[in-house]
Amino acid sequence: MDFTGKTIIVTGAGGGIGEGYAKACAARGMNVVIAELDPESGQRVAGEIGEQALFVATDVADETSAAACAATAVEKFGGIDYLINNAAIFGNMRIEGYLTVDLDYLETFMRVNAHGCLIMTRAVVDYMTTGGGGAIVNQSSTAAWMSSGFYGVAKLAVNGITQSLAHELGWRKIRINAIAPGPTDTPALERNAGEYAQEMLKSMPIKRLGQPRDMAEAALFLLSDEAAWITGHILNVDGGQLMRP
Repeated sequence: MDFTGKTIIVTGAGGGIGEGYAKACAARGMNVVIAELDPESGQRVAGEIGEQALFVATDVADETSAAACAATAVEKFGGIDYLINNAAIFGNMRIEGYLTVDLDYLETFMRVNAHGCLIMTRAVVDYMTTGGGGAIVNQSSTAAWMSSGFYGVAKLAVNGITQSLAHELGWRKIRINAIAPGPTDTPALERNAGEYAQEMLKSMPIKRLGQPRDMAEAALFLLSDEAAWITGHILNVDGGQLMRP
């Protein structure tokens, strides 16, 4: 899978799985746009990658910010070939039920976690189309099938958006798929799940936490020409946590 000279935008790439995506893409020869809301973490990752990376402060819930990110990527690298929609509210999310969560917070949460991937996709599709096509990977979660509150509902929405966009983007020669990670060894999981994550491992066939590299290798496959006839697919990368027919 040779991506030399290709350009990708990775949202939420300032840490965790997103950082893993960005560094894996750079290692395969891509120019990488670190689309991150937090400037300190975004600049750190871009600096660690080097001259083939560019940090762009990006709010995926804001259409103007998303459009500016895409335009900056094209100005710097000449085009956009790939997009990974990883950004989400997770590590510091509120743990509440639907009956008690503040509705303004819920609307903000869904704007980022469900519609952020749509907003970023809208920002890049014309550039991808002009360049002859491309590929997009959205970040879902096994939580989508686990009745896990509004976080799970947001990820279920990501699955639906992914499959709907697969129909809309096909004529543009743009493929779109999603990865559904299981419990993955990141600071965000530690803050949000803690000991519960270790309990989940007891019922899983592969009894270890996922690593960002597990997601990155799957994403690289879905972006690559080896996956040229795959679109609208939700790929579990979860150690067997959730086996779907």
